[in-house]
Formats: sequence, structure tokens, C-alpha cells
Amino acid sequence: MQQSISEAMYYILLSLLQPAYGYEMMKGIKELSGGRIEMGPGTMYGIISRMKKDGLIEQGTMNNDDRRKIYLLTEEGKEVLVNEYKRLKLLVKDGVCLEDLL
Repeated sequence: MQQSISEAMYYILLSLLQPAYGYEMMKGIKELSGGRIEMGPGTMYGIISRMKKDGLIEQGTMNNDDRRKIYLLTEEGKEVLVNEYKRLKLLVKDGVCLEDLL
């Protein structure tokens, strides 16, 4: 069974459902989380570096003239993201008994 990933990793992978530059990713994460998460560049690029080494994302450019780095999900990254989503859904399902406490 796959280990769970951190919340920051989940949102980075989620933000890369469409290839994006770093700044676009930070904006996307804030938007996806409803403003709950504002990821700074230091945190984000540290996680990106680790996920590149783990083969979850890859780096490229949009064209030969563009020096900005664009990030893309690999097939393995998509699989990890989907598995984490399924895991989180099960956690919520299992916790439905808590509704009476809310």
C-alpha cells in the first residue's frame, strides 16, 4: 500500500493537472484551496525538487526561447495523485459518524 503524501505535495500535484510555471502553481494552489493555503516559493521549490527526484513531476519549457521552467505531472505522479484522492475519500467516508458532533 502506498504511503500518504503531505498536503503540500497533494496540492502541488493537483495544481499540475495542467502544466504550469512556478508562479502559476502558487496562484493555483491558493485558488484550489479556497485561499486556505498560500505556499511560499521556498516550500514549493523544495518539494518540487524532491518530487522531480522521485519521478512524480518533470521539468520543461514551453518553447526554445522561454527560460522559465514549466512543470508537468508524470504518469507516476498522476497515479500518486489519484491514489491519494481515493485514500482521502475513504477517510471522509469513515468519519461520517462525526457529523452528529458538528
